[in-house]
Amino acid sequence: MRLEGKTALITGASRNIGREIALTFAREGADLVLNTRTSQAELDEVAGKCRELGVKTHTVIADVSDSASVKKMVADGIEALGKIDILVNNVAIRPHKPILEVTDEEWHHTLGVNLHAAFYLCKAVLPAMMERKTGSIIALGGQSAITGRPNTSIVTTAKTGVVGLIRAVAAEMAPYNIRANVVNPGSTDTSRDNPDWYPEFQAEVSRGSSEHLKEIPMGRQGTVQDIANACLFFASDESSYITGDSVNVMGGRYIS
Repeated sequence: MRLEGKTALITGASRNIGREIALTFAREGADLVLNTRTSQAELDEVAGKCRELGVKTHTVIADVSDSASVKKMVADGIEALGKIDILVNNVAIRPHKPILEVTDEEWHHTLGVNLHAAFYLCKAVLPAMMERKTGSIIALGGQSAITGRPNTSIVTTAKTGVVGLIRAVAAEMAPYNIRANVVNPGSTDTSRDNPDWYPEFQAEVSRGSSEHLKEIPMGRQGTVQDIANACLFFASDESSYITGDSVNVMGGRYIS
């Protein structure tokens, strides 16, 4: 098992990509600290499945856009499981709106969840990783981290900032054998509780339709397992000589 003996903190672990990362890591032997902001029942269901796979699992309800909550979550996770070897920063919101309609409150809230949380999480897990001279930090970016699209000013700013943060962390932490990398998912077959975040699929082109898939060279959407596999690679020793880098799990969408 590729993660046996390691412990991972995964944010946004109750649904979709975060849920699949948790299950994939559990199958590979990692003990887990699983986080969500409000979905206790869903998080408990994921944790139960992970425990059935034979790994220790600790759950935490916390708002990762709040620095104090992040510090407490990391401290509680280390107390419960002894250490954190891997951080997967998966939480994000993706409001789409013309820039002239974006309110100051929306701007700050989105940056808080998508960018500030990544900073708070890195800052919280790094001291113990530095002391032990080992660690892998994985941040989820997205297509907006490498391309610009209309009506995505907040998300594009935040996700581009995450890429910059991870590169800086990678450079600073390399002497401590701590790696930091980004996984950029493309269009992924997940449930969407906020359809207003995806106005491009509210008109004549539906998500996953043949018209939509024409934009993706591989002709399909990604699966949550596709994204989890990329995270597993960065979490494992198979990527031990890779840091400050990104992998685009987009079926070639960014080159079309």
